[in-house]
Amino acid sequence: MQEAKKLEVIIKELPEDLRKEVEDFTLFLLEKRKREEAEKKKPTLSWACGLSEFKDKYTSVELQHKALEWMTEKAQF
Repeated sequence: MQEAKKLEVIIKELPEDLRKEVEDFTLFLLEKRKREEAEKKKPTLSWACGLSEFKDKYTSVELQHKALEWMTEKAQF
């Protein structure tokens, strides 16, 4: 809360045109944060086709088990 009061004092010292810039920049930062949060929630599917080389060797269920096994082995190192 103290930081908000400090910012308020600083902003009040600015001329009107610069206060408008501060407002615009603040709105930009808020929108940027919203976009970044929204993108974190979207699945990237970057793994898609990553295991396609194994499609003829394993069924999808077997491949799920193998992938889990590989991840577990890698985590032990």
